[in-house]
Amino acid sequence: MILLLVSLLGMGLFLWPFVGLGLPSSTPALAIGLGSVLALLVFEVGTRRLDSRSLSLLAALSAADAALRAALVTGIGGFSPIFLLVLCAGYALGPSFGFLVGVGSLLTSALATGGLGPWVPYQLFALGWVGLLAGWAGRLRAGSRPTRADVLSLALVGVVTGFGFGVVMDVWNWTFFAGSPGLGWSPGMAPLPALARFARYYLVTSFGYDAFRAVGNALMVVLLGLPILAGLHRIGRRFQLQWPVPELAFESAQTPDHIAAGDLVVPALAVGIQRRPTEPDEAGRQIEQVAGGPKQAASEP
Repeated sequence: MILLLVSLLGMGLFLWPFVGLGLPSSTPALAIGLGSVLALLVFEVGTRRLDSRSLSLLAALSAADAALRAALVTGIGGFSPIFLLVLCAGYALGPSFGFLVGVGSLLTSALATGGLGPWVPYQLFALGWVGLLAGWAGRLRAGSRPTRADVLSLALVGVVTGFGFGVVMDVWNWTFFAGSPGLGWSPGMAPLPALARFARYYLVTSFGYDAFRAVGNALMVVLLGLPILAGLHRIGRRFQLQWPVPELAFESAQTPDHIAAGDLVVPALAVGIQRRPTEPDEAGRQIEQVAGGPKQAASEP
């Protein structure tokens, strides 16, 4: 809930140019500063609600996704491979985790490549919302394991978010665009004229560019989505990854005393050695009798 509330506040970063309040010309710079604080806040709040295993998974996915983007930073048109893991993680592991993967991936990539600028807070929220929307779509899926139907559904989400990401990212650029009086933003614009001008700006400057991203997202999901979804689904079941993260099933009151702490780290290794506390330990009793036999015989007169 906290993550959602802070994310809703972040929507103000994209909506303020359309309110028509006669805001000063310095408003874009102020919006960038506040947006940066909110983006970092939402990432901090989200990660603090993850347990150690979920946090490790988030770090691994963010690093892998940042590496994918580093291989093709500028992209082909608007296409970038950074969207693949964000879409899959959101669809398989839930909307909140997908949001965090989007924010974490972009933040890691920006720090690693030096791509820091006024666009970063917009990118953080925009890519986070890609994972959020994929997670909401994943909640509608039927069945316990990912199927081709899930791949097609996620590919459709990739097309929608491909265009949607471009639309919301154009807001920051539009507020600084003054090359044409018929396209750029100016303080004091009424909401409807502002929307009409922004629509013209998007169609002229970005629609064709974003089409590469939308088609690229769909192709990546169709070609690579099924094995990634299956792997993330297995990890999610093992981690019991939900939001908020539930209490782990390894409660001390339910855990036999003879199970070592290491068994909880690698449950598969503990399967063969776990015994119920109520079961008689016949093997152990026989070992004690054999071990105690010579001592008892020596003590007898």
